[in-house]
Amino acid sequence: MSDVVIAGGGSVGLATAVFLAHHGVRAHVVERRAGLSEHPRALGLSPRTLELFREAGLSAALDAVAVRSTELWKADARTVAEIDREHAPSGPPFAQPELSPETPRGHYPQDRLDAALLPAARERGVTVDFGVAVTAVAQDAEGVSVTLSDGRVLRTRYLVGADGVGTVVRPAAGIGTTGPGEVGEPVRNILFEADLVGFFGAMPAMTEIRHPDVRGMLLSVGERRWVLHTGAPGTPAELVRTALGADAPARVIAAKWWRPTLRMAQEFRAGRVFLVGDAARAIPPLGAFGLNSGLADGHNLAWKLAMVLAGRAGEKLLDTYHDERHAVSELVTRQAVLRWENPRLHWDPRAVAERAAAGAWNAPMVTMGYRYDSSAVIGAVVEPPSTEDVSASRDGAPGSLLPHHWAAPGVSTLDLVRSGFTVFAAGPDWAEAAAKAGARLGLPVGAATVPSPAWLSTVGIAGGGALLVRPDGFVAWRSPVAVPEPDAVLERVLARVTGR
Repeated sequence: MSDVVIAGGGSVGLATAVFLAHHGVRAHVVERRAGLSEHPRALGLSPRTLELFREAGLSAALDAVAVRSTELWKADARTVAEIDREHAPSGPPFAQPELSPETPRGHYPQDRLDAALLPAARERGVTVDFGVAVTAVAQDAEGVSVTLSDGRVLRTRYLVGADGVGTVVRPAAGIGTTGPGEVGEPVRNILFEADLVGFFGAMPAMTEIRHPDVRGMLLSVGERRWVLHTGAPGTPAELVRTALGADAPARVIAAKWWRPTLRMAQEFRAGRVFLVGDAARAIPPLGAFGLNSGLADGHNLAWKLAMVLAGRAGEKLLDTYHDERHAVSELVTRQAVLRWENPRLHWDPRAVAERAAAGAWNAPMVTMGYRYDSSAVIGAVVEPPSTEDVSASRDGAPGSLLPHHWAAPGVSTLDLVRSGFTVFAAGPDWAEAAAKAGARLGLPVGAATVPSPAWLSTVGIAGGGALLVRPDGFVAWRSPVAVPEPDAVLERVLARVTGR
């Protein structure tokens, strides 16, 4: 019997396998397609998502596949030939103080992301089978039987459904959905090759084409590779030529129809079956929240499965996967729909009042400022103090993400977590308490030296208190002041958080 089988070998399935392997769990991925998809699909990875890959040792691999051939701004023009390059914006939208140890080196089309994740997964001991579909799922008290299209039946402790919008796992697990399903009109994804930078000069990463015959979005997805999303009639070559507005040489590689979908699974866990990515929730694409949320699903689930499989946590910990990620998915879905209805809420950094009136958060807050509330967080402070300022929202409150601060050259406070429970405090008492509490529970608990006295106030523990940070970098508990017998206090806290 294997520990974890993952149905779906796209970005989210492969990343979940990598995160599991990082925590010492070998997974078996099965993918119905014959190989990796050639279509770029989503493009943007948030700094928080890059932090997840940094933790897993993949920063260099991600840097290698980032697309740097265009400038990170969005244009609106009738055709590419008519882009106003003279008045292009000089910086990215929503520029904020340094919030993360990671900065996007460009953008990250999913085909290139997958090409980095597949070898990383295999190097870490993950088995990946292509051309094999899941046809049936049956679970019992001991595990899950997964029937495959080639006749095999895999027996596993847990099954993760990462098999996308057309998931087989979700209905097989008896999980219903909410939402209207397909929304909007069908759109064709036209992948083509052209040296547009050489022909036109500076090119934005994204251009909204407003030609009456070809309304759509042009995206840079690689060196000399582009995607035109449009629902207009005509052959792919004709549509590309019209959108460019000039006789620039272009070669169509492939074209594929798709349709935006709005759907949410009612539960992200059914016994030993879990849903991640588009199998759990499908949302409109503006903002790339779907991809980033799916990768965060896998990261949240991986450490919890690893702890339960190692006997260091109770099954109750696995319930917190649904509690945390379903709530965040509801938030992300609302934010994606608001942007689908009014794109200015996403693109215009000046639209603060308009976002506030609509209930919209700015983009960095959606991906970096959300908070968790579950039994794996004690004393959760659910509402962030701001929907525009990420730094204000990462304040050490239970349920929030530990704020980034350079503890040493090249070393972030997030790096100090080292994928395990970690106590941040000033003074040796808490470090000794962490070691004692961990030893009693058979649970490794680290202690990190506070980067600076000023940082203590930033996270609300200036009175001699401490933060307990989970393996995923979220604050599980905070004591603003020193407490008697801190080892006994930490032992009780850790037992609650891990469902012991």
